[in-house]
Formats: sequence, structure tokens, C-alpha cells
Amino acid sequence: MRKPIFVGSGVAIVTPFTDDGIDFNKLEELIEFQISEGSDALIICGTTGEASTMPDDEHKAAIKFAVEKVNKRIPVIAGTGSNDTRHAVELSKYAEEVGADAILSVTPYYNKTTQKGLFEHFKVIANSIKIPIVLYNVPSRTNLNINPETVKALSEIDNIVAIKECNLSQVGDIINLCGEGFTVYSGDDNMVLPFLSLGGKGVISVMANIIPKDTHDMVIKFLDGDIEGSRKLQLQTLDLIKALFIEVSPVPIKSAMNLMGLNVGNCRMPLVDMSEKNLEILKKELQNYGLIK
Repeated sequence: MRKPIFVGSGVAIVTPFTDDGIDFNKLEELIEFQISEGSDALIICGTTGEASTMPDDEHKAAIKFAVEKVNKRIPVIAGTGSNDTRHAVELSKYAEEVGADAILSVTPYYNKTTQKGLFEHFKVIANSIKIPIVLYNVPSRTNLNINPETVKALSEIDNIVAIKECNLSQVGDIINLCGEGFTVYSGDDNMVLPFLSLGGKGVISVMANIIPKDTHDMVIKFLDGDIEGSRKLQLQTLDLIKALFIEVSPVPIKSAMNLMGLNVGNCRMPLVDMSEKNLEILKKELQNYGLIK
């Protein structure tokens, strides 16, 4: 049976920017913080990392840097998805070449495709590399769902081993169809416990950028049989999660990190600063959680 790439919490890490590009010194600092606080994997250049506004040279540099700095202490999963299959192949090959442990490949967006097209898209990517692939199903952003039957067909390809799923309603079907050898990760911080209860093995998390230990503990407690401890952590985080998604992510998480003194810079346009009203709500929840005074 295929082993999971990781079990627990994988942080979908932000990319710290300056006006000139990526702040690699800050990125190294964030990576070390995540490892020291118990994150089980690092996802670089995902949605939270703003890969969609990174030109290829910057995107590749971020992946290479993360791989080198993590240095096999935890798995590094590189976001290499694209709505252009050839582009996804190019980025995926590069991630493998520089030593990424796996890739995260999002459902094609904007041009979209059929379920047959999805199968062929991911099959081409899988055949171009040997490292594991985590599918990424986020219909709210792509306006396209990977149906459970398509996930089942894809799971029969040797190196397609997991999915980051944001559609809770089909998690049970995916697990029933694909079996224990295929790993499901929650893509929603507020739904970690429900995913785990159906057989998920962890979360690829936004909130882990600021509460990595609690995010890790929520998963591990559940898997170790401490359901009540896990439930308490999920409930404890809900108001903070609402604030972290009060505007489109990653705007609030970067704002939170800046309020906490982590100085990760702003999001790139078309993402803009939070409204004053929502920023005040975010500040209040950070205070309530004990993250700022």
C-alpha cells in the first residue's frame, strides 16, 4: 500500500514579497518557524503562495530555495499546476529536477475541460515525472469539480497518490472508491475534523502560517484517538478561521502575519489591502487567540 506523503498539517506557506521580488531571507525565517513548530510538510507556490502572480523564473526560484532550505527535514510539495498542460509539465519536471518530494496540481481553471479532459491532463503530467502528485480540487476558484469517479481513475496511475479536496460532500465517495492507498487532505481549515472523521489524513492549511502547532495537534490528536482534544482545537480555531477568510485568501493571512510583526509584505495585485472594517475584525480575533496584544 502506498504511504502518505505526510500525515498531519502541511502549511500552504505565504510568499513574502518586496517591491523587487521574493524576500528570500524572510522566506527562510518562515520555513524555520514552520519546522520548529511541528508542521509536517511545506507546500510552496500554492494558492496561498500567490503562484498565479509569479513569473516562471520566480516560481522556480521559490521551489528550489524551499527544497534547499528544508533539506529533507519535512516533505516539500511544490505547486506546479496550470490551465496549460504543457506549462504544468514544464513546472512539474523542474520541481522533480531540483528535489521536491511531490507536486500539487490544481484543476485547470478558466478554460476548464470535461471529466475526460481532466483525466488526460493529469495523466500527461503524471507520465512526465516520477515523484508523487497531489491533485488539488477547489471548485470555488476553478469553477470545475473533479468528480469522485475521475479521482478513482486517476488514483490508478502509480504516482497520483493523494488529493487536496475542498468539496467535503464527496470525500466519503472518494475514500470508498479509492481505498486506503489514496490519501485525502482537507483543503478547508474549518473542516479538518469532518475530513478526518471520514478517513482523511491531514490538512493543507492556511491558518498553519500563524498557528502551526495547533493545526498539527488538531490532526494528530484525532489520529491518535483523542477525538475530544481534536474537536476542542477545531472549535477553538473557528472564529479565527472566519476572520482569515473574511476576504479572499491570502489577503487576510498576510495581514495577520504583518500584524504579528512577521513582515511578509503585501499581496500582489489584483489582490488589494483589506477594508478597515474587516481588518478590525481580524485584529480582534488575533487578540482573542492571544496572537497579538
